[in-house]
Amino acid sequence: MKSIKSFIALTLAAAIIIGSATSCSTAKAGDLMDGVKPGAVVGKAADAAFIASAADFSVELFKKTITDSENSLISPLSVMLALAMAANGAGGETLAQMEKLLGGGIPLGELNEYLYSFVNNLPDMETSRLSIANSIWFRDSKTRLSVDPVFLQKNADYYCAEAYASAFDSQTVREINNWVSTNTDGMINRILDEIDSRELMFLINAVLFDAEWQQVYYRERIREGIFTDISGVEQTVDFMHANEGVYLDDGLATGFMKPYTGGRYWFVALLPDEDVPIAEYINSLTGDGFIETLKNASFETVVTTMPKFSYDYSIGMQDALNALGIPDALDIAKADFSNMAASPDGNIYISRVQHKTFIKVDERGTKAGAATMVSMAAGSSSRGPDEIKIVRLDRPFVYAIIDGATRLPVFIGTLTSV
Repeated sequence: MKSIKSFIALTLAAAIIIGSATSCSTAKAGDLMDGVKPGAVVGKAADAAFIASAADFSVELFKKTITDSENSLISPLSVMLALAMAANGAGGETLAQMEKLLGGGIPLGELNEYLYSFVNNLPDMETSRLSIANSIWFRDSKTRLSVDPVFLQKNADYYCAEAYASAFDSQTVREINNWVSTNTDGMINRILDEIDSRELMFLINAVLFDAEWQQVYYRERIREGIFTDISGVEQTVDFMHANEGVYLDDGLATGFMKPYTGGRYWFVALLPDEDVPIAEYINSLTGDGFIETLKNASFETVVTTMPKFSYDYSIGMQDALNALGIPDALDIAKADFSNMAASPDGNIYISRVQHKTFIKVDERGTKAGAATMVSMAAGSSSRGPDEIKIVRLDRPFVYAIIDGATRLPVFIGTLTSV
């Protein structure tokens, strides 16, 4: 392994979710994709193996990245797409660990095909938008970085990733932030403050979600009430009241599902039983269990009460990803990203993973966003069917925004305080 001398920052900014269509955009920096065009990709439809592995990744990442004392929110889709792009530059044991984490052992080639089909089959509708864009930015310095063209081609084929060479100066900062803002409808308007002189690469993924409820909450269904936060403090907030048609019960929590317009995307709420602390409930979650809970939903009237809420969340994910099984990618001495690029400054490894999210839930619908930055460094109980169910979200609960076809969460979080 070469000695440590400089940073390669590989930034994956992922996420505001709403509908779906992978998009390509433009920037003023030098276009490195001249001659590297997205090739024909067959793709692979989401099956039981992919859904199980993606659900497990989503729930386990959620469990490792929540903060007990505050509202939490992550976009598993954002993080998975970001890491999958990076994995296309990995080799050896580093690649094996990333394949195990991201796909439960599914080979990266197949995972690329699954993600390509999954993303491109998420519908993009006027009132339920989901758009995804990817880009790669390189420092315009041939003496410090030699990028593998196969790496560029794979990320162009499967992720429609554009690539740009830039001076990595203040103008580059503005271009990257403008790119992120444009691809997230301004929900994330800044992912980068400055570029360190040692940083050589950024990978950016943006996902946008903005959807209206199938049945909005009218003014007369919004009333003040008390939400008791995780510390026992009572907060006066606006609650939205409605009767929903899908009830959930996993034995430790009850909840409901509420559709967005078009019926493909759903809001899921799970309220732990009163004698089950939310931390204990979250710790009990599994990917299989989450999917089964949604599969076993019953179609019956649920009287629901949900607070309006809005917040953002930020967390460093290095420790979580290390615990989840990719220690080599984070280890300067063991990381193998030789299929991504080579630098005379030293070995390339993931030095930092920062995840930021935003969500707003109100009477009209939901807006949610996430940004994932991966920096890389170079160097040395059953009830009767006719019983009316009541779910009042007036204390901490778990929620998710899911794709109704696969039941996979695009966002998953906790509301502990309004």
